Amino acid sequence: MELHELYPDDLVFEHQATEATGIPGTVIRQWARRGKIRRFRGRPGEYAGTGHEYKTMYALPEIEARAATYRPMPQRSPKAA
Repeated sequence: MELHELYPDDLVFEHQATEATGIPGTVIRQWARRGKIRRFRGRPGEYAGTGHEYKTMYALPEIEARAATYRPMPQRSPKAA
């Protein structure tokens, strides 16, 4: 997805992307850290609405495109001693 294809309404905070797609926030941050999706600086006068001043926003269409192939990895159970 090209940057010029995004609208201002496509940019959402992490908790909004989690609600819309069901992808955990840690996975969204990991995708951004690895460069699979882009992160954007938030709007100066807007807060995340969760009581914190989170300013990082993500493009929802990029997350939705990656969410189509996302499969949660089951965690290993601890081995008994």
